Amino acid sequence: FSLGTLAGKPVVVFASGVSMVNAAMTTQLALDRFNIDAVIVDGIAGGVDPELDIGDVIVPARWGQYLEAIFARETEAGFAPPPWAKLPHPNFDMIHPQEVEVRSEGNGEAESKFWFEADPELLKIAGAVVDKAELKTCSADNACLPTEPRIVVGGRGVSGQAFVDNAEFREYVSRTFEAEVLDMETAAVAHVAYANDVPFIGFRSLSDLAGGGVGENEMATFMNLAAENAAAVLVAFIEALPAPVK
Repeated sequence: FSLGTLAGKPVVVFASGVSMVNAAMTTQLALDRFNIDAVIVDGIAGGVDPELDIGDVIVPARWGQYLEAIFARETEAGFAPPPWAKLPHPNFDMIHPQEVEVRSEGNGEAESKFWFEADPELLKIAGAVVDKAELKTCSADNACLPTEPRIVVGGRGVSGQAFVDNAEFREYVSRTFEAEVLDMETAAVAHVAYANDVPFIGFRSLSDLAGGGVGENEMATFMNLAAENAAAVLVAFIEALPAPVK
C-alpha cells in the first residue's frame, strides 16, 4: 500500500493483483487497515459491446460476477442443471450463471445478488469529466488506434476468473448481460465494497476485444495505451472530487 496525494486528494494506492480472489483480498485488507471514503478501481479490460473500440474508457454503472456458475451435466436432452438451481440468466452450453450470496454492513441477513451498483454520486462526477481527460491514440512504440478513443459512463461490466478470447462467448456475454466490458477483478471489488457499505466506482479501458477482433488477441499491443487512458480519466475524476472533510 502506498499513501500519498493524487490530484490534490489523499489516497491509498495498491495493485489488486490479477483475479477475483486477489482483488477481493486486497480490497478488504485496505478497508480493514485504512479509513477509506470510496473504493476506485482503475485498469484494463476486454471489450464486449461491438460499438466500442480498443482505447475507449468505460465507467459502468453496475458490475456482475458472471462466472459464478453451475456447470451442468450433459444428458440426451441437453445440459441439465440440478433441480434446486436458480436460473436467472440463459446458459452458455454447460455454464449456468448464478447470483452470489452476500451479507452487508448492518444487515446480517444473506441476500442473493447479481449486479453490484457503482455509487450514483461518483458516477455523476465521472460523467462531468468526460471532456477533461486527454486520451491517447498511439502507444510508445507507435502502435496506433484506427479511431479516436472515447469515454463512456454507464452501462454494465462483468468479471470472472477467465481471460476471455473467444468470439462466440463474447457474443453470449453481450447478449445475455448487455455488458460493455469484461475483466477479472472489478465485480469482486464491488462485492467487497457493498459488503462494507463503502461507495465504489470502476474505470476500465479496452486493451482488447475479448476475441472479437481480427487476428490474434490485441492486449499485448495495446495494454499500456489502455492503462494510460484509464489513468488519465481517473486523474480527472479525482481532481473533480470534493475536498475531504478534515
